[in-house]
Amino acid sequence: MKDGDQEKGIVQIQHKMENTKASKAGSYMEMFVGKKSFLAFLKYEILTGLFTYCPGAIGIFLRGIFYKLLFKKVGKGVMFGRGVSIRNPYKIKIGNNVIIDDNVLLDAKGGTNEGIIIEDGVFIGRNSILSCKNGNIILRNRANIGFNCEIFSANNVEIGENTLLAAYVYIVGGGHTSEELDKAFQDQDSHAIGVKIGKNSWLGTKSTIMDGCNVGEGSIIGAGAVVTKEVPDYSVAVGMPAKVVKDRREK
Repeated sequence: MKDGDQEKGIVQIQHKMENTKASKAGSYMEMFVGKKSFLAFLKYEILTGLFTYCPGAIGIFLRGIFYKLLFKKVGKGVMFGRGVSIRNPYKIKIGNNVIIDDNVLLDAKGGTNEGIIIEDGVFIGRNSILSCKNGNIILRNRANIGFNCEIFSANNVEIGENTLLAAYVYIVGGGHTSEELDKAFQDQDSHAIGVKIGKNSWLGTKSTIMDGCNVGEGSIIGAGAVVTKEVPDYSVAVGMPAKVVKDRREK
């Protein structure tokens, strides 16, 4: 998909829901189930209704068995915590030995995107949000997403292998312009360039990565930093806005 098409799609889903003449059931199936099929709706309702809040080890065991029927793909040894919210599961692929902690949201909504891809050995911490708005989210092998993180994508957001996100990290793969004073922000032009975090990187607590700002391989982003431009490989960047203060290859 071209960037321009994806930019226009950022708010189209919300407008579509506001203006649709479809029934509430049809809107629900489109927004949550991802398929306008009664059988898909029934399966989604039964499985999430029975097992989402099932407590303890028995809950993890049962979700590990029956949630495979929901997703596009689920590998071996996947553990789903209690209260995991799932939207558009037919556009979510999960590899082997993945851990998804309690109260995580996996939302792969969009009309033309591929959705969410979670590769082998990934950990997603409690209360974290992976939200597509016609974009894609890719978590490479052994990426570690801390508690209360949010990854938003209106284009492509990719987290490299073995990369660590500390708690409360926010990655913003899209946004709005603000030149027109007489228009609501959500009705103005949008940008959806995307974000790529290189492998073996470490994003500190409460750091923010803005749309279009890639972080290079082996880099460290300091706690509370706001990244507003590209960070080269093996850099240490700190501050608001973030500035590179060190090259890790230099002794």
